[in-house]
Amino acid sequence: MQFKVGDKAVYPAHGVGVIIGIETHEMEKVKLTFYILKIQDNGSTIRVPVQNADRIGMRTVMDAEKVDRIYEILRDRESPTDTQTWNRRYREYMSKIKTGDPLEVAKVLRDLALMKIEKNLSFGERKMYDQARSLLVQEISTARDVDEKLVEGEIEAIFVPADAGTPAEGAAEPKVTNGAVAKLADLDEDDDDDNAAAASS
Repeated sequence: MQFKVGDKAVYPAHGVGVIIGIETHEMEKVKLTFYILKIQDNGSTIRVPVQNADRIGMRTVMDAEKVDRIYEILRDRESPTDTQTWNRRYREYMSKIKTGDPLEVAKVLRDLALMKIEKNLSFGERKMYDQARSLLVQEISTARDVDEKLVEGEIEAIFVPADAGTPAEGAAEPKVTNGAVAKLADLDEDDDDDNAAAASS
């Protein structure tokens, strides 16, 4: 795949960028041509050898069909739960992110988002969750030409627990414990005694 200045491209584990230049340099009497890719998320620039761009995994932004497939993966609840230790899971997730394949990144985000519902993520888990989420949000918003906030909201909605929708925006209803019930009963009896005393006076 050949890119030209102004084209958008995706670099593995870095996200969407724009080709801001194409430069040729001579190194040890060998001329090499580089894409100068500016990453949208943080403004950093990456020099990518043109002849190695495909092998490195630099590619065009995904199409609409792949966007739909990503949302299917995020909604999937039938995949088996990952029971590996965090070290092994970390290596596997990082390997998926480094492929640059958005479908693999979506699997990482889904697994960590579901884990996040059950427990607080560790620092490492949270960092990887944020990275996977950011990569997908960037590329989906670019592919659909919509604001990132819209995509963020759609992804968050996918992982809202089924029992979270209450009139109080997901807040749990107040519960009265047995001890509180007994205390309320005592107060009612006191009120009855006071009322009886007032009536006889």
